[in-house]
Amino acid sequence: MDSLRMHKPPSPKMQTLPKNVPTTMSVSTTTAVPKFIELLRLLDWPAPRSTVRHYHSSTSPRHCDYHLLDARDTYRIGETLEVVITARDHNGRPKEYGGDYFRAKLHSRALKAGVTGHVKDFGNGSYLATLLLPWPGKAEVQIRLIHSSEAVDVLKRKRESHPEKLFFYGYFQFNDSSEMMECNLELSGKDVCKYKDPVSGNTWQCVRPQKLPCDSLVYHSSGERRNVTNQLEDSLLNGSVTDQIIPGKVPQINVMSDKSSLELTSNLSVCRPGQESRQPSGFYYGDVWTSLTCLGRHFTQSSDALACLKGKDIHMFGDSTIRQWFEYLDLFIPSLQRIDLHVINNSGPLLAVDADAGLALRWRFHGLPMRTAKAMISNLHYESTDLAGIGGGPYTVIVMTLWAHFTTYPVRVYLERLDKIRQAIASLLFRSPQTTVIIKTANTSGKSIYNSDWLSLQLDILLRAVFKGMAVTILDAWDMTSCHYLPDAIHPGPPVIRNEVDLMLSYICPH
Repeated sequence: MDSLRMHKPPSPKMQTLPKNVPTTMSVSTTTAVPKFIELLRLLDWPAPRSTVRHYHSSTSPRHCDYHLLDARDTYRIGETLEVVITARDHNGRPKEYGGDYFRAKLHSRALKAGVTGHVKDFGNGSYLATLLLPWPGKAEVQIRLIHSSEAVDVLKRKRESHPEKLFFYGYFQFNDSSEMMECNLELSGKDVCKYKDPVSGNTWQCVRPQKLPCDSLVYHSSGERRNVTNQLEDSLLNGSVTDQIIPGKVPQINVMSDKSSLELTSNLSVCRPGQESRQPSGFYYGDVWTSLTCLGRHFTQSSDALACLKGKDIHMFGDSTIRQWFEYLDLFIPSLQRIDLHVINNSGPLLAVDADAGLALRWRFHGLPMRTAKAMISNLHYESTDLAGIGGGPYTVIVMTLWAHFTTYPVRVYLERLDKIRQAIASLLFRSPQTTVIIKTANTSGKSIYNSDWLSLQLDILLRAVFKGMAVTILDAWDMTSCHYLPDAIHPGPPVIRNEVDLMLSYICPH
């Protein structure tokens, strides 16, 4: 088995899944089996009672509706609204089962305010959305059908049965010869080159070149998408029935302000590791995020951010949504100087320093799989491997995210990766408990078979559960993107990034 040639001590022995756990890719996990099964139960989602054979039997956003329980003329800050959602099919008939993916928010475009609601599925075609009233003034309820239950069923089945629906290219070079071959986590039924990281144990495969040796793999890039859906499945995921605002009978809400407006944040403590996010975790007002989990700060001056980060060695691992944080700080703090490492910006690694402040800011893409332009594979390190090489301490900050490039794979692939990272972080905190570790959750993004919000939400549930109870910070980017006035996007707009970075800095410098 060929190695990626990273010279570190071997990783601990892995424990494989039992034979009665269904698999479609032969991967193993270091997660103990009972814990693995317990985590999978968190992903339970109501399924249609039978296979849908007609588009018109699926949930129709134009025929669904919602109404407000116990409507009043005025409300007060801190109270909650309860909204009943009724799902109907394209013939207007009420649905008799659950599983639709609705998202709810309270918002005001004029006030640039928004808060995410919680949706409870009763399993019979009716749903209850609960929405906090956190600001004074006007507010409107918005309910969106992201996916019908029938579309969710397609996403779930294709996630588990077709991990090859998105693939990558590996570029082999030796002397004057070159070959481009298909690569992925696993390539069933093909003659392949196998690569294994000696520290993390993460593996990768490429179709064996016809002429060149496996060791001549030099570059990696995104590949192509395969169509794995039929005509009916495509109709269930069509844009006309996906991410649609549904009609309702809730008038504009008038929220009165009184002393209770202080109660939402009056009992909060400073931001610290291990805090569990409240529901909702915060809200926007005037395009400024107020955390309901801890006393977040806002760094309006670059000098304040620099003072917070002075002397810090910051390591960012993850996808392009973490790279956005790096780029924000790089522009926001004028004294940071970008070091040219002669790499493409999208795949990194990136480095910016302020020598006078003793500040080093780094970003590195997480290891394979990753969708990127052509990049040298030697620059693509597995995050748990790099974590093993960091000493840590009170001046070390680890910032990480992992989700968007795993939505096309069975969930056990993601669990295996998370478990390796958890072990690496646990080791880091054992040797250096004063190290700051911040883990960004998924954010809302796409709606397709390859990167749907429902797929991201499932991974987000696992991410929070795997790191629960550890002395790490889970920064809730899901709430911060799902209730903003900007459209969902894999790369959130500048107002969202600014507030996310402010919250990150609040955990680094809580006082």
